[in-house]
Amino acid sequence: MELPSLMNNPTQETGFLDHIESPDDLKKLTFAQLIHLAHEIRYLIITTVAKTGGHLASSLGAVELAIALHYFFESPKDKIIWDVGHQSYAHKILTGRKHCFHTLRQYGGISGFPRIDESEHDIYGTGHASTSISAAIGFAKARDLKHEDHEVIAVIGDGAFTGGNALEALNQAGYLGSKIIIVLNDNRMSIARNVGAFSKYAHRIEKTETYRRVRDSIKKLIEEGNGLREELLELKSHLKKIGAPDLLFEKLGFDYIGIVPGHDIKALLKAFAQAKDKTGPTLIHVKTIKGKGYSIAEKKKVQYHGVNPFNVETGLDTDSVTPASFTKVFGEAIIELAKRDKTVVAITAAMPDGTGLNRFKKHFPDRFFDVGIAEQHAVVFAAGLARSGFKPVCAIYSTFLQRAYDAIIHDVCLQNLPVILCIDRAGLVGEDGATHHGCFDLSYLRLVPNLLIIAPKDALELRQALFASVEWGKPVVIRYPRGQCDTSRKGDAGKLEFGKCEVIKEGRQLTIISVGHLFHEAFLASKLLDKKGIANTLINARFVKPLDKTIIEYIRKTKKAIIVEENTVIGGFGSGVLEACQEHHIKAEVRLIGIPDRFIEHGSQKQLRKDCGLDCKSIVRAAEKMCKY
Repeated sequence: MELPSLMNNPTQETGFLDHIESPDDLKKLTFAQLIHLAHEIRYLIITTVAKTGGHLASSLGAVELAIALHYFFESPKDKIIWDVGHQSYAHKILTGRKHCFHTLRQYGGISGFPRIDESEHDIYGTGHASTSISAAIGFAKARDLKHEDHEVIAVIGDGAFTGGNALEALNQAGYLGSKIIIVLNDNRMSIARNVGAFSKYAHRIEKTETYRRVRDSIKKLIEEGNGLREELLELKSHLKKIGAPDLLFEKLGFDYIGIVPGHDIKALLKAFAQAKDKTGPTLIHVKTIKGKGYSIAEKKKVQYHGVNPFNVETGLDTDSVTPASFTKVFGEAIIELAKRDKTVVAITAAMPDGTGLNRFKKHFPDRFFDVGIAEQHAVVFAAGLARSGFKPVCAIYSTFLQRAYDAIIHDVCLQNLPVILCIDRAGLVGEDGATHHGCFDLSYLRLVPNLLIIAPKDALELRQALFASVEWGKPVVIRYPRGQCDTSRKGDAGKLEFGKCEVIKEGRQLTIISVGHLFHEAFLASKLLDKKGIANTLINARFVKPLDKTIIEYIRKTKKAIIVEENTVIGGFGSGVLEACQEHHIKAEVRLIGIPDRFIEHGSQKQLRKDCGLDCKSIVRAAEKMCKY
């Protein structure tokens, strides 16, 4: 099957992929056959991701790179570490997983990221950016201490390369001098277009070919001796200072090889051979095209970085109806807020589209800041703005905010600065799996002094929380999930009573307390229990911190309570309620329904919530058991 309108340089299915069961099989192919193999792999990635969803453009851009790596090196003896892992689909296909590739990101199927329990070729598990170089140094130093002989290769994108963890690792790698190979996969993109001085620096490197040609010409003239030797040497010195930014890596202790065309397998193999001959750390700068081979993804790199199931011919989502999401509601609300208040500024860490701030950027370019993959910096930067009289709203995914924990405590809450942290993707995110579930934020934030935590149940409460937070002048967290948001309720966005829960109905036998968007499941369960004759009180907590003591009083009355939250049951909202019950000497049977104490696999949000008991039927079963019905 061909896709001539969409796949660049299409080819009929050649069947080379049919014979690839492990990287060793690659070595039996000619260079021409490797090129055809790249087309086959792209075809499989496109047609599979069209059905499963996943990280499309990033993996399409790394196909030849994966082929060359596995052709040249000997995995798993040689350790290949894929940073983030959203560029690793070709790697998975080449390492024995082509037959199950159709299960990508599906419940019970293979992960969208490298996992050490999935394949011996996934030498290190990744999912968050900027960790590969640190891990590679660890592998390399372990190799040296054990007197072993193998290569260690970190494959990192240019976006992840700007993350603080990566820069810290570069600093140590150059100092230690252990032999590692860093492959910088440069496509001028992370998820969104790259920002920052380091990104500009990398771009300058691309422009050094002119310098190199001039340098070589001057060198030739000097060698020939034409009476201008001193002047030419001085000119060469000046050109070197202004025109060779790759010298930074050499100053850090790296041998630099580049720029290598990343879709030219021969050129990649030549670069790998050069690097293998080095005795210390080497950086190979590879230039690739994100979305390579699928013209729609090449043109719309941001949109096709991660996709839902889509029609291959049109590129459009197969689900034509897109319900309103919490992310979209937040994006619209902050624009409205910023129009009213000129001190409101927005900050994100390389996720303007994912957090819904892309439209804010268009409306208020001077008040929008994308700091790159640097969550800790984002929070400290927000603290500086807050101390200077601005009202920073910092939107970061729950799983990535974990990397900014020290900054939240030390720079925001200790100084009691009015930074608003809008935590997107809180709870179970679905097919991205364990590396991306936001399961822990209530637990690691609830213990921090001065911090207010709000979990809105729907669009109106999200708007109310955002508008109220900028007036309170305190550190605030607003937590909401990925996906659909109830927009049915209308009301004044400016009204949210500080620290107060919402009591929906009262009943004498049982109290049900829900946190955030799970109110919908709790509401349905409450109605079913009414029909079964179990009189229940239903409370929408809204505030995780401070905890409204009204909740404790209702538990005192009913003596039985169920608390439902999409956070780990350890240390979360439910734990806070139990602490308050003990403090107030309330003896009651309290059942916590949340995410169990284990890492949750990938699958649809609906399926994962059912597995964790976070659905209406599970709440009803728990209530019936407590009330012995």
